[in-house]
Amino acid sequence: MKPDLRKCWEKEVLVGDGAMGTYLYQLGFPVGISYEEFNLLRPDVIGDVHRHYIEAGARLLETNTFSANYYKLSNFGLEHKVEEINRTAVRIAKEAAGSNAYVAGAIGSIRGGKRANVSTQDLRIHFGQQIAALLAEDVDALLFETFYDLEEMRIALQRARELTQIPVICQFAVDQVGRTLDGFAIPEAFGTLLQEGADVLGFNCHSGPKGIMSVMAGLHGPLDIPMSVFPNAGLADYVDGKYVYGASPEYFGECAKSFADMGVRIIGGCCGTTPEHIAATAKALSEYVPKPLADERKLPGANSTIRLQMEESAEAKPTGERQGRSADPSITELVKERHTVIVELDPPRDLDIGKFMEGAAALKAAGVDALTLADNSLAVTRMSNMALGHLVQTELGLRPLVHIACRDRNLIGTQSHMMGFDALGIDHVLAVTGDPARFGDLPAASSVYDMTSFEIIRMIKQLNDGISFSGKPLKQKAKFVVGAAFNPNVKHLHKAVERLEKKIASGADFIMTQPVYDSELIVSIKEATAHLDIPIFIGIMPLASGKNAEYLHNEVPGIQLSDDVRKRMEGLQGPEGRAMGVEIAKELLDTAMEHFNGIYLMTPFMFYEMNVALLKYVREKSKQSSPHLSH
Repeated sequence: MKPDLRKCWEKEVLVGDGAMGTYLYQLGFPVGISYEEFNLLRPDVIGDVHRHYIEAGARLLETNTFSANYYKLSNFGLEHKVEEINRTAVRIAKEAAGSNAYVAGAIGSIRGGKRANVSTQDLRIHFGQQIAALLAEDVDALLFETFYDLEEMRIALQRARELTQIPVICQFAVDQVGRTLDGFAIPEAFGTLLQEGADVLGFNCHSGPKGIMSVMAGLHGPLDIPMSVFPNAGLADYVDGKYVYGASPEYFGECAKSFADMGVRIIGGCCGTTPEHIAATAKALSEYVPKPLADERKLPGANSTIRLQMEESAEAKPTGERQGRSADPSITELVKERHTVIVELDPPRDLDIGKFMEGAAALKAAGVDALTLADNSLAVTRMSNMALGHLVQTELGLRPLVHIACRDRNLIGTQSHMMGFDALGIDHVLAVTGDPARFGDLPAASSVYDMTSFEIIRMIKQLNDGISFSGKPLKQKAKFVVGAAFNPNVKHLHKAVERLEKKIASGADFIMTQPVYDSELIVSIKEATAHLDIPIFIGIMPLASGKNAEYLHNEVPGIQLSDDVRKRMEGLQGPEGRAMGVEIAKELLDTAMEHFNGIYLMTPFMFYEMNVALLKYVREKSKQSSPHLSH
């Protein structure tokens, strides 16, 4: 009979198994399928992998259930087989383990580092369902692995402790910075998990042995708690159409001894590791005798350090004054005092910036407070708004307000982009989802959408706290003023306002609406948002022609024209059409300025003269009336 697992790691270093997914890939099974479904379709293959690791010296097997939760299985139409897949996986592993090895039910992160793409309530449901299925087959332990943030790990651990008292192993995937994605230093995260019932704490995936060792070195010596590490076999490379990993089994064995010296009690392998890596690990540890764990643990409690260690970032001194940084009040400060006008001018679709700069200069002369530049709106390729924003700022002295879309950049590219804005002193941004690429001028392009609009707002504001997207402290804080988009042209305005409230909760500093063509709707927006305490800029885009009006009404998402406006524009074109468009816009401005201080003008077809006229109208009308300060 096997000794109790908790007593086992008190006395020895336990060898874990190696990779499942990447090993199956190396065996020739393609990516893009559910390896967890192999528990049902190819139990012989999964059983053979487990046996190879047992023969190599593993004494702890992980079930083939890393992604066997409802959310991940639903990508393959297998969400109704959560229980069957998990229970079958345990039976296969237990058969291979026999009487000498332990079986841990493997449970992977559901969010996968994407923050709030799955609600807390759904996480509890999905984790609970998978844990219950694994427990039904009497696993020896639960192993939570490749988690990126403390919040999700806590949810999983809490569900486990509601259902069982068997050992629970909690492993983060972190880089050498040693912080979770939600900004917690590892000692603090570990302290929290210990208080909530974790038995073993550690790391897996993301890094090879040296990367994990670097994180552990930052913990200042053995922590006198059971720890586990399952590193990758080094960094992956893409060679001749295949992913390969560089760390040899011999190197892996050498590192295993180093990990044991650092106090680790469970050592296995993650991506890229094979039975040969585990054999080298077992050989290196075959005669290893660990030091006893201390009775008193060194880790701090959950509240003994300050989350994100903000004082460290706050005390960081800037290395240089940001280029173009203005001491002028932000638009959120201006709009509290007077009518404030933002004008959108689209970057060109070619390499000629002459008319764009001409229009920007004319708007500057007319008194615009900020020039806003879209980020490839409607998924149509345009010149970089970062480059043009820099030009209008340095050459014209005009504040740029740049859009940043979730569509075109992954997390890496988005943070890099934001850091570039900060370096240029461009500190006003509008965070938007972005129209799908398939509807633009390059329909074969990928739509990234690593983040939702809520997440990108939250993450940009995180830069203002001096914390990178990965949780790494930055040497200074950004100063972004972040806007959010609002579409009031919907059937149920209160539903749209509820979504808007979530953006404000995420950290939005101001709101810019889609174009509104109905005075009554402007009043309704005022009433529906009266409880909000951040500025709202009402969007108005003058119509250029009757055809333009019909196109916007019938084909552009988020824009609706009233029957009266469409009738007045019907059949008009050229100067006559633009003149009527300006008159309609002025009527809308009369209502908007009565209820809002924030005005957002959009420029159709680079006819910037139309918005110059509207800007002058706003300035003249403002002189005749006192400002309204509520929005």
